[in-house]
Amino acid sequence: MRYRWIQPILFITLILGIVMAIGMSQSVLANPLSQQPTGSIPTVTSTPRGPYVIVNALTANDTQINVRAGPSALTEKVGVLLVDQEAVALGRYGDWVQIEYIGAPGNTAWVYGNYVTLFGGDLPLVEPPPTSTPNMTQTVDPTLAAQFLVTPVATRLPTFTEPPPLEYPTYESSVGDQGVAGVPMGLIIIGLGALGIFLAVIALISGR
Repeated sequence: MRYRWIQPILFITLILGIVMAIGMSQSVLANPLSQQPTGSIPTVTSTPRGPYVIVNALTANDTQINVRAGPSALTEKVGVLLVDQEAVALGRYGDWVQIEYIGAPGNTAWVYGNYVTLFGGDLPLVEPPPTSTPNMTQTVDPTLAAQFLVTPVATRLPTFTEPPPLEYPTYESSVGDQGVAGVPMGLIIIGLGALGIFLAVIALISGR
C-alpha cells in the first residue's frame, strides 16, 4: 500500500514526456519554415549577345589574319586574330568589318570581310577613320636616279633634195641601120647570099 503513490507519479511523468516530445517535434518542423525568405526572388535573365565575327581558315596553312587600323590593305597593321577566334563586330565599310580590338587606337580595328563569318545580325555602316600613312614610304635618291636619266638628243634628218628628171635616150634612124627603104640590113645580106649561091649552082650546071 505504501507504493500506490508511485503509479500516479509514473503516469504523470509519462504524460509530460509525451507532451514535451510532441512540442519539440513541432518546433523542429517550424524552424526551416521560419528561415525561408518572405520576399520574392528576382528572375535572372541573360543579356542578348550582339553581332560578332569568327575568323575563318581559308586554307589548311592559314593560322591567323591581319588586323588593320583602317578598311584597306595599305593601312597600318595593328595586330592579328587567330583562326576560330571571336571578336565583337561594331560596323562595316565596303568589304571590311570594324571590330573591337583592345590596344588599337580607340580600341577598334578592321578585318577583311572574306576572312571572317558574321553572326548576330546585320552591321551598321560606319565612316572609316582618316587614311593613315602606309607602312613603307618609297623614296628615290635623286643622285642615283640622275645616273639613269638619259636626255635624248634630237638628230636632225638631212634635207631631202629632189633628184633631177630622168633623161630618156633617143635614137635617130639611119640608112645603114634600117637598110634600103626600111628593109633591115640583115635581110638584105641574107638575100644577096642566097642569090649568090643560086647563081653559083647555075654556073656549075652550065659548065658541065
